[in-house]
Amino acid sequence: MEYVKLGNTGLDVSRICLGSMSFGDPKNWIHKWVLEEEDSRPLIKRALELGINFFDTANVYSLGRSEEILGRALKDYAKRDEIVLATKVHQKMFEGPNGQGLSRKAIMSQIDQSLQRLKTDYVDLYIIHRWDYNTPIEETMEALHDVVKSGKARYIGASAMYAYQFQQANTIAEKNGWTKFVSMQNHLNLIYREEEREMIPYCRSEKIALTPYSPMASGRLIRDQEEKTSRSLTDTAQKAKYDETAEKDQLIIKRVAELADKYETNRVNIALGWLLQNDLVAAPVVGATKMSHIETAAGAVDFHLTKEDISYLEELYVPHKVIGHD
Repeated sequence: MEYVKLGNTGLDVSRICLGSMSFGDPKNWIHKWVLEEEDSRPLIKRALELGINFFDTANVYSLGRSEEILGRALKDYAKRDEIVLATKVHQKMFEGPNGQGLSRKAIMSQIDQSLQRLKTDYVDLYIIHRWDYNTPIEETMEALHDVVKSGKARYIGASAMYAYQFQQANTIAEKNGWTKFVSMQNHLNLIYREEEREMIPYCRSEKIALTPYSPMASGRLIRDQEEKTSRSLTDTAQKAKYDETAEKDQLIIKRVAELADKYETNRVNIALGWLLQNDLVAAPVVGATKMSHIETAAGAVDFHLTKEDISYLEELYVPHKVIGHD
């Protein structure tokens, strides 16, 4: 496994981040394909064996169950100082007032609940899951700064928003001497590249790390169109993201398969290889429901595409509707 600094920080992270949305409670959440604890723990243990030290979850994943599963497994299998643990805040945790968002009240309450579930005194990276249109960004940034200064988080990051919002938040933090964001967990893969317009240039100018989610487009980049899985049949989120452009995207997906055949390798190497060749990408966030998913993803770190390969994969891309920012 290779390790890189997370953007303009001294924090070492593995080139693959294990995403934990797939660990939780299929009976009590929107995603019915997630794994319960008994099936999740061997995957977390295997990730550690492969040298993965970067783990990402969120308070909302199975309404806290993902954090509980990940926290118990890491406590049993790893030394806390050797891992980088990230969780997120914003999404709805309960019905009624103050059940979601990035108010000071929500942030201060949710960080404590996340730490309790994760069985740790701090997280290495505390990420705002979305932009909160109903809370002044000054309130959010000061609260996040106080979380860091209290020792409950080492760094802060953001996910899925417009570049002007991200820039505004960091500018306000800098103006007030507050903690700034060091990472952006954005939607980026071969069939969704809208982040290249504004977000990625901004992150490059500020040396902000990218930790892309959905690096394999919920599996669409690495399987034939007619091949179905439990997730592909039940995951409404991926349908909303990719169904509208499926016909055009299929042309790119075929090129992924073509290059995999050319190099006698798997399609994961092609899809992740395209992301990992971008020096701004610290670690794609890769989900897993099978042992092979983790092992294949870890192996992609050693695979390299040529400039010609990259151009070949990129040339058929057409603009997509921006998804996930609102």
